[in-house]
Amino acid sequence: MKKWIFRGVSLVLLLTFFYFLFACGKKKEEMKLVSATRGDIREKALAVGTIEPEKEIKVKSIIPGIVAEVLFKVGDAVKLGAPLFKISPNPTPLEYVEARRSMELAEVTMQKLKNDWTRQLELYKGNLISRSEMDASEGSYRETELRYRTAAERLELLEKGRIRMSNREIDSLLRSPITGIVLSQSVFQGDPVVPLTNFQPGTELCSLADMASLLFKGTVDEIDVGKIVDGMEAEIQIGALPDTKIPGRVDRIFPKAKKEGNATLFDIWIVIKETAGVTLRAGFSATAGIQIRERKQVVLIPERLVVFEDGKRFVEVPYSESKEEQKTRKVEIQTGLSDGLNIEVLSGLKEGDKVVEKPPREIK
Repeated sequence: MKKWIFRGVSLVLLLTFFYFLFACGKKKEEMKLVSATRGDIREKALAVGTIEPEKEIKVKSIIPGIVAEVLFKVGDAVKLGAPLFKISPNPTPLEYVEARRSMELAEVTMQKLKNDWTRQLELYKGNLISRSEMDASEGSYRETELRYRTAAERLELLEKGRIRMSNREIDSLLRSPITGIVLSQSVFQGDPVVPLTNFQPGTELCSLADMASLLFKGTVDEIDVGKIVDGMEAEIQIGALPDTKIPGRVDRIFPKAKKEGNATLFDIWIVIKETAGVTLRAGFSATAGIQIRERKQVVLIPERLVVFEDGKRFVEVPYSESKEEQKTRKVEIQTGLSDGLNIEVLSGLKEGDKVVEKPPREIK
């Protein structure tokens, strides 16, 4: 019995020892303080969008047929007038028959009028007809001769895709309308081409753009759009180039909003001033920070420390009657600009004052 009593007393003493060891070793959690500092702050509006060329041209054909040859690769730099596609004529059987028969009829008519003109010439030389009759006969013959040549050239274009005229060569090559970079290719060798007419949009063959003139095209929230005006400075951050910041200038704010989900957004264009030595590609996702206002060398604190109550703003500062006690009190402050992280303090705090930062709440 005495043995069990002794063991029980020893266990109680051991537990008491560990309790006091834990209580004495546990440090009292110290209050975390943040100092008010002096610095610059900028109010910015955020726009989200992409990098796009200022002018992008969709190349279409006015010649029907089949793509016989592609004379470029995507990404090539091409000059104005450089050949892009060679189109092989692909007339329907009806078109081919009509073209050949038109040429043959024009040839028969031309030959008949040529014979008439030859006879009229002989009569004119014998002073049997007047000069006006001779001129009328020659005019009819020359007109028919031109119709025959037109029909023959049309047939040759349908058959070969190119002809040589007296002053120039006419072919079925599609040429670049601008000097720029080939951004995309929509057709390949063997693909059919529908021509651009007044009644149909035609087949898009490729797209070209001058990559020396780029824009940021994005959207800005309706909350910020009223603060932005043309000419404001902007800083563009490219998603694929996180270490590069590109300067820009607001060029245009669209007057009409558009809905995306539950948000009301306005389109905005920002001209890129310089590329900062990097290669920009069309379609890069980007964000633009548009500088609205700036204050220099003002008192700043982290905005997360500000508490809003009854339309007023407060911070907690340390206050204690003795060094062992850790007490705080609320101080009302007046605030100015905010950049989302820091906020300007107009009154209530001065540089170097300490502000209490409460620990984050634990999620249970």
